[in-house]
Amino acid sequence: MKQRKSPRLSADEMEVMEMLWRHGPVTLSAAQSAWPRPIGYTTLQTRLNRLVEKNVVSRTPERPAQYAAAVEPEAVSAGHLALLVDRVNGGSVVPLVAHLVRDWKLSRAEIAELKALIAEAERQSNPQAKKGAEP
Repeated sequence: MKQRKSPRLSADEMEVMEMLWRHGPVTLSAAQSAWPRPIGYTTLQTRLNRLVEKNVVSRTPERPAQYAAAVEPEAVSAGHLALLVDRVNGGSVVPLVAHLVRDWKLSRAEIAELKALIAEAERQSNPQAKKGAEP
């Protein structure tokens, strides 16, 4: 099973990332104004600086500094999903996928996408099939 190193963020850090993904690069003052509820200036500054240290947010050197998301949402969700699979399903993705397929109403487009992903996984797991050789 191939896993990529993905950032795992706290709920507070995820909230900051979601704001950055929605609003794009912001100054600390603009971030505080965009926040959905009252938050202390230094509290938000601490959260942003921690995300900079984790390399998921970038900060410009000029003043006032601009903060921007340095990773896509998919990169962050990959880390959280990997943790979920490891802790809840003992490293197996089958129970998670089975639950989602059985208990969620999937659109035709989502089903088609899942089929394409499975077909790609089958191709990758059988390198001889790529060359047209018999398995």
